[in-house]
Amino acid sequence: MVLEQFFQPKSIAIIGASRNPNSAGQGVLKSLIKGGVFNSKTNRPFQGKIYPINPNADKILGIKCYKSVFEVKGKIELAVIVVPAKIVPYIMEECAKKKVKGVIIVSAGFSEIGEKGKELEEKVVNIAKKASIRIIGPNCLGLMRPKSSLNASFGPCMPKSGKVAFFSQSGALIDSVIDWSLESNYGFSAVVSIGNKADIGISELLLWALQDKETKAIAIYLEGLTDGRKFMKIAKQVAKKKPIVALKAGRSKTGMKAVSSHTGSLAGSYEIYKTAFNQSGVIVAENVDELFETADVLANLPPCKNNIAIITNGGGAGVLCADHCEELGINLAKLSKETVKKLDDSGKMHPAYSRRNPLDLVGDALHDRYNIAIDTLMKQKNIHGAIVIQTLQTMTQPMLDAQAVLKARKKYPKKPIITSYMGGKFTRKAVEFLESNHVPDFNVPYKAAKAMKALIKREDWLKNN
Repeated sequence: MVLEQFFQPKSIAIIGASRNPNSAGQGVLKSLIKGGVFNSKTNRPFQGKIYPINPNADKILGIKCYKSVFEVKGKIELAVIVVPAKIVPYIMEECAKKKVKGVIIVSAGFSEIGEKGKELEEKVVNIAKKASIRIIGPNCLGLMRPKSSLNASFGPCMPKSGKVAFFSQSGALIDSVIDWSLESNYGFSAVVSIGNKADIGISELLLWALQDKETKAIAIYLEGLTDGRKFMKIAKQVAKKKPIVALKAGRSKTGMKAVSSHTGSLAGSYEIYKTAFNQSGVIVAENVDELFETADVLANLPPCKNNIAIITNGGGAGVLCADHCEELGINLAKLSKETVKKLDDSGKMHPAYSRRNPLDLVGDALHDRYNIAIDTLMKQKNIHGAIVIQTLQTMTQPMLDAQAVLKARKKYPKKPIITSYMGGKFTRKAVEFLESNHVPDFNVPYKAAKAMKALIKREDWLKNN
C-alpha cells in the first residue's frame, strides 16, 4: 500500500526527543507512548517500537534514549524530526544511511520564511530523493491514525476512529478540530498535517485515502497548490469512488498575503480554485463547520437525485427550510394524489395537516404520525430523499421520533434522510441516538438543506463523470 511507512509503521524514532515538558520534542514522544498530552478516552499508546533520539539524555519519560539513529539496532521505518531547521540536513543524511523509509519533519524555518529557508528545504528534499525517503512536512504538526493507535504528532490527544480522513496545511487548526471532535463525538480515519508539502502533498494523500478501507470521505484544508493539473487529475479519479470536501483559505487579498507567510504557498485566485474543484468533483466548503458537517454527511449517506421532501411538526421551520432549498436549487417534489390519499386514509393525520410539500404534521404530532408520514413519502418514486424537522412542543417525543427516522433510514437505504432537531437540552439524547446510527442531524434547517445540496451535487457530478 502507498505510504505504508507513515500509516502502519512498526518502529518510530523521535529525533529531537526532549526532557523539556513544554517542547514539541517531548510532545511527540508523549503522543506516541500515551496517545496525547491531555487525558482522553481515545488516548492509546502506539504498539510498535519507539526510539527517542537525544545525545544528551539516557532516558526520557522512562524510555531509553539513543545518541543517534545508528545506536538503534533494529530497523526504523518512520522518523519524526523535531530539531532546529539548520540541523535537519545533517539528520536526513543519518536517516539515509540508516535506510529510514519515511520522515515527518515537524521543524519550522524552511520555505515559509523566505529564500534562505527555501534553499534549506530543497537541500533536505534532494537528500531524501537520493535515498528514496518520503517526507511529510516540514513545518507540520504530524500524523494520526486512530484505528492503529498511532499519534505521531504533538497534537494534544487522539481523535476517535471514524470514516473521514482530514488533510490540512495548518497544524494549529488540526489541534482545535480534534478538541472539538472529542466533544462532538466526531471520528477520523486519519489526520495529516502536510505543512510546506515539500514532498508529499494533497494529491498523494488522496491516492492513499482511495485505497484505505477505513476512509469513506475526505476533508481538506488547503492554502495553495504547486501542481494544480496533477491535483485535478487525481481528485477526479478519487472522487468517483470517495467524496472530497475542500475548504480553501486565502480567498481574499489579505488572506492570500497571510498564506504566503504561513506555509510559503502561492494562494492563487479563489475563482480559479473553485472552478478546478467543481470540475474535479470536489465539493467546496465555505467554513470549518461546513467542511466537517459535509464530509460526515457524504461519508454516511448515498448521493441524492434532485427531488426531496420536507417533513416537519413546525410550519414555520418547514417554510424556512423550503426557502433555503429554493435558494440552493433543491427541488421539492409535489406529493402525488396517491400519497396524499394514503396519508388521509391512515387515520393518524391532524385535520389541518398541510397535504403538500413541505408536509406540516402540525405541532401535536407524535411518533406514529412521523412514522406514517416518512414511510408514505419515501414510497413515492420521485421523492429521492428527505429532511425531517422536529420542533419541541410539550407533547413531542424526541427519542420515539428518532426511532421512526431510523426505521425509515434502514427501510430506504438508497434515499438519504437528514434531520433537523431544533432545540438543545431536551432533544440531546435523541440527537446522539441519530448520529450514533449515522443519521446526520443539524440544529437549524439551513444546515440540513446545505448538507442535502452536497448529496445532490455529488449525484449530479457522478452522473456526468
